[in-house]
Amino acid sequence: MDRERLMSHLKSEQERQIGIRVIDAAQLAWKVNRPQITDFYDPYEQKVARSVLSAIAEVGVMEFGGYRRAERARLAIYPQFFLTEAIAVPVRVLQAKGYFSFAKVKHGDYLGSLIGLGLKREKIGDIICLADGCQVVVAAEIADFILQHWHQVHEVSIDVREIDPEQIAVEPERVREIKATVASLRLDAVAAAGFGTSRTKIAREIKGERVKVNWKLVNNPAHEINPGDVLSIRGRGRVVVEQITGTTKKGRIGLVLKRMI
Repeated sequence: MDRERLMSHLKSEQERQIGIRVIDAAQLAWKVNRPQITDFYDPYEQKVARSVLSAIAEVGVMEFGGYRRAERARLAIYPQFFLTEAIAVPVRVLQAKGYFSFAKVKHGDYLGSLIGLGLKREKIGDIICLADGCQVVVAAEIADFILQHWHQVHEVSIDVREIDPEQIAVEPERVREIKATVASLRLDAVAAAGFGTSRTKIAREIKGERVKVNWKLVNNPAHEINPGDVLSIRGRGRVVVEQITGTTKKGRIGLVLKRMI
């Protein structure tokens, strides 16, 4: 495998590190005729990995996030012609329940308590917050450790057990179409239209590194947006730039956006 050719389109050091890891995994999968499993990747990292793997004819790739709309997922890189039905699911789903009526616990609190056990972020997938706890997708190889050692979050005792992926409590995604016009395709202008707020407020969110484009943090309000881009702010859903419809008589750019809540 020509490593430099496969990674020639990658720009940042982060992208190149992902490229190196998946190429190494692909080479090993082909050599030992056995699937190789990555850590959890966010959607941006998955896109980078797939951009490299798509050019390697000797292997295929499947993703495992625990449920259909999972953001974070592990990739199974398998040798060509390998029977995919034989690939063991590399994730398990755990549910933690506790009496949180008097404790305000958020996504980051659950994640922090898991990392506090000595676990790496890369081994933890999506965390779904519930009124009385959370559900978390984890790497299969660390699930038993968590079951044995995860006993509290913010001094609240929790009961942790394994559940079937079919029990994941994901609400149906609501999609709203938005037709808008913007002065330019700057990130702050498009995001303000999609999230229904002012450019000033959204610019603060961007500079505060709370806005992602295609799941990659962007802190420049002037970043140019293209059709198909996905804008996201944690806790506020996602906006997909579905279509650019043209320019109005006043010189504004027409957009069709889809907001997922």
